[in-house]
Amino acid sequence: MSRMVEIAMTSKRPPGLIADPADRLRSSSDAAPPPPRPKPAGPTKNPRPPRKKSGAGKKGGWGKKVLMWGATLAVWAVIAIAGVMAYYAHDLPDIDQVTAPTRRPSIQFVAQDGQVFAAFGDLYGESLDLAEISPTIPQAVLATEDRRFFSHFGVDLFGIARAIVTNVRAGHLVQGGSTITQQLAKNLFLKPDRTLKRKVQELLMALWLERRFSKQQLLTLYLNRVYLGSGAFGVDAAAKRYFDVSARNAGLYQSAVIAGLLKAPSRYSPLNNPEASHKRAVEVLGNMVEAGYIEQRTADMAALSGAAQAVKRSAPTGRYFADWALSRLDDISELAGRDVVVRTTLDLTLQRKVESQLQTMLNGPGAKANAGQGAVVVMQPDGAIRALTGGKDYDDSQFNRATQGLRQPGSAFKPFVYLAAMEQGLAPQDVYDDAPIKLGKWSPGNYNGRFEGQVTLRHAFAHSTNTVAVRLIEDLGPARVVATAHKLGITSPLGKDASLALGTSETSLLELTQAYAPFANGGYGITAYGIESVTTPDGRVLWSRQGSGVGKVMSDQALASMHDMMSAVLTEGTGKAARLDRPAAGKTGTTQDYRDAWFMGFTADYVAGVWLGNDDQRHEMKKVTGGGLPAQLWKSVMLAAHQGIPAHPLPTPDLSPATMADTEGTAGGVIIGGGGGGDPVRAIGNAIDDLLGSIFGR
Repeated sequence: MSRMVEIAMTSKRPPGLIADPADRLRSSSDAAPPPPRPKPAGPTKNPRPPRKKSGAGKKGGWGKKVLMWGATLAVWAVIAIAGVMAYYAHDLPDIDQVTAPTRRPSIQFVAQDGQVFAAFGDLYGESLDLAEISPTIPQAVLATEDRRFFSHFGVDLFGIARAIVTNVRAGHLVQGGSTITQQLAKNLFLKPDRTLKRKVQELLMALWLERRFSKQQLLTLYLNRVYLGSGAFGVDAAAKRYFDVSARNAGLYQSAVIAGLLKAPSRYSPLNNPEASHKRAVEVLGNMVEAGYIEQRTADMAALSGAAQAVKRSAPTGRYFADWALSRLDDISELAGRDVVVRTTLDLTLQRKVESQLQTMLNGPGAKANAGQGAVVVMQPDGAIRALTGGKDYDDSQFNRATQGLRQPGSAFKPFVYLAAMEQGLAPQDVYDDAPIKLGKWSPGNYNGRFEGQVTLRHAFAHSTNTVAVRLIEDLGPARVVATAHKLGITSPLGKDASLALGTSETSLLELTQAYAPFANGGYGITAYGIESVTTPDGRVLWSRQGSGVGKVMSDQALASMHDMMSAVLTEGTGKAARLDRPAAGKTGTTQDYRDAWFMGFTADYVAGVWLGNDDQRHEMKKVTGGGLPAQLWKSVMLAAHQGIPAHPLPTPDLSPATMADTEGTAGGVIIGGGGGGDPVRAIGNAIDDLLGSIFGR
């Protein structure tokens, strides 16, 4: 009995469970042995193995394994995702700076008439509250970019699914699934890289923004900061740049255009592509109808009014000038980091005419003559640039051939040679020999291949006789000519050999025009300029131009002689094609193998320079000389510049005895001897006469 109680006590277990194998072993030692199995009747060869039973227990085992592995994988997936997010979150930008992002200063260039013709940097409009913005702007944006903005948590799962289906059907990427919150995170903090890291960080920051700000605050931030093309950030800046209105007053069609810019600001800009902008605006109006903001009839009327308005703007003007003026601002330290308005000397009306005339020349006669490029500079005699274009088409090439291109000026450099000679006592009536000359292995010839023998300096200058110019520089010495050119405004390095007389040292068109200005203003050196003043956007002056030039750079006698010779170029010499309806003077220039052709000239009111050629100097023009196409273009440009201006005589000095008594002694010496065929006896006599006159008060 005690044994049975012991067994009962040790065998307590819930009913239906299999006994512990250890209990079974213990009970078998005390129990009677089992009876022997009876032998089966019949044959026992090849007995069949017992069939395996597929019970419910086995199914339960596989199900448990699947659940166990699934749970394990889910845990590891969560750990992996958390690890990835932690990895990409460690170097997130400082998101506390959301309301104060850094940006490039805004620089606006204003022409003489007050029109803004170019802008650089980032332009921000007023920071408006959502209630201040025209309601059609946020409606257009929400209808096009994120219709479930007020219901999602920063990520629109339905929008992502829709975008995936749409893209799969189209076979390429046509729709994105980013929300306004994600776009705000990307625009304010992240780079536009298409990487996993950027997408993860965008997601994290979108979730943070949703937690930190209300939906109204997020939409307000987005509308005030989103980039909308042409350097405009925010809907107010865009409304002012494209329509000259505040975002407070933007109409339905204007709002649709602004919202349409979000997809591709450059492609849908009403300034760059009015037709594409209109089509996109019509799409946005359709989205507003689908979203329930407006009726179809209202959308149709807005589309028709927009087409009638025809958002047409004149092509950008003065881009080459603006680039050059922008480079001048680097020297003004007061402007560092500021938003500024730059008031320039540019005459927009004249600038448009100059650009149009250059394109007409290059597309017509220039194309036939293989002249692929050109540049024009028009300035007032005091150095104020009124028009400047550095090429045929700014969109095709931003290289500024007026300011950056260095080319040989050819005979357009001869005024500096002749001025140096006049300063040394020679006169236009003096005679030199137009005959073959050889300097070492160099034998310069004339363009027409002929020699005329004894000619006056006036005749030689008007007809651009090379041999006389070379003889002059040999008599003067190249160093004297270099000093004269630098004094007038040439800043490029100049060679100090006789070939300089034929313009073999390179210079820019702007530099050469600057150096011609003293001939037009009475002999005073100037520095070309394009900026009058710089102010803050509210009008406070930060910088204004000071100074009036470098003073007198030539004697009155020499200037009068130069006017005589340079006027002869237009009346009887190589520049007849440039003759105007008023007194004018100038000089032609053509380089070897017709690689460059120039015409430089002036009146009492304007100085202008024209260059035609090709960027690749191996491409020669078809016998284009300075007296041909450049002279014709110069004439058309100067006629446009002088429209409405009465004719004025050139500022030729009065050389009456009373006036000369005040300016004697400025010639600076005479040429004695030399191989040029001049009149040294006369020069000496003039010097002695001047000396006696000064002694006796004559």
